Amino acid sequence: MTAFVVDPGEARRALAGLRGSDAGVEEAYARAVWSVLAEPGDGSAGALIATHGAVDALRVATDTQDAQFRAARARWLPRLQPEAITAVLDAARRAGASLVVPGDDRWPTRLDDLGDHAPAALWRRGGDVASDRPAVALVGARASTAYGEGVAADLAAELSAAGVVVVSGAAYGIDGAAHRAALSAGGKTLAFLAGGVDRAYPRGHEGLLSRIASEGAVWSETPCGAAPTKWRFLARNRLIAAIADAVVVVEAGWRSGSLNTAAHAASLGRALGAVPGPVTSAASAGCHRILREFGGVCVTSSADVLEMIGTHVQEPQNPTERTDETTRVFDALSPRTARSTVEIARRSGLSVDEAGVLLGFAELEGRVRRDDDGLWTAARSRGER
Repeated sequence: MTAFVVDPGEARRALAGLRGSDAGVEEAYARAVWSVLAEPGDGSAGALIATHGAVDALRVATDTQDAQFRAARARWLPRLQPEAITAVLDAARRAGASLVVPGDDRWPTRLDDLGDHAPAALWRRGGDVASDRPAVALVGARASTAYGEGVAADLAAELSAAGVVVVSGAAYGIDGAAHRAALSAGGKTLAFLAGGVDRAYPRGHEGLLSRIASEGAVWSETPCGAAPTKWRFLARNRLIAAIADAVVVVEAGWRSGSLNTAAHAASLGRALGAVPGPVTSAASAGCHRILREFGGVCVTSSADVLEMIGTHVQEPQNPTERTDETTRVFDALSPRTARSTVEIARRSGLSVDEAGVLLGFAELEGRVRRDDDGLWTAARSRGER
């Protein structure tokens, strides 16, 4: 085939509505094309772009006379279809996404530490979040426990109050708890997806992702329309680790994907911590593994995390808030009548998520009981009939 040449006029038209200015439009368009051709973390593509720049890298990649990238070319060329590239750009416009490339003011420069495995470009829904603000990734199991979600929520809320950006992957469980708590605290949170930013994944977090986009930002290196795959989840984890000053695994099983994020953090020299859990809990086995095998910091509070990133601890804005909310939950409970989390939330005036977190902590303290149907009753004190 004829070597791919970027036409400036075509590039400008193709990126209309996706860029804040025409500065570097040819390079930006070429990087958009590369995000379609190469899978996340493709080191061959990264090395070629680093050597030649994105525009000339496309020409070299499609030049059949150059044998150096023969194996990589066999991966890239089947995706070099004009209609596919146009579809990606159109989908981004419909989703209100923007294209961010290295050199832009909005580019997260921490990602440059990934070298040849850094993304060629990023797709973003949302506003600007100052890149000089400290950032902490809170990650963990999808099949989390009330304990894990409660700890994640407390950490996210307190870190947000201290001015820290909370980063996670928008999955069910720990990720979702961290994002929701950061938003509830009025903080900034970033979500990195394994598929296009125009696809809500998981579907049940469509509303949450919309909130993150409106108050923080949703990012992906895969183009709009791309589906999340197992490989892309693993590759996405390197971005979560790279953009953060510290990675904290809140709850994770022995083979949890969060350990992949932890490994990336360790290789990049990011501070790494883990929240301990009961030694009998399989849901915390991965955290204990991080503490033992990765040399992770034992995290028991937001103060531990702030110390990891060298930020001074700030006093909570309202230190009695947790006590007041807990009191409201106990006012909504009965020692005789079992009630659902939804009913307790309604009676207490809290959200279902907030009530669930507080009930989880109270259960650990032995102050409430949950039956097999998931209904709650207040534990009776000694001597109470």
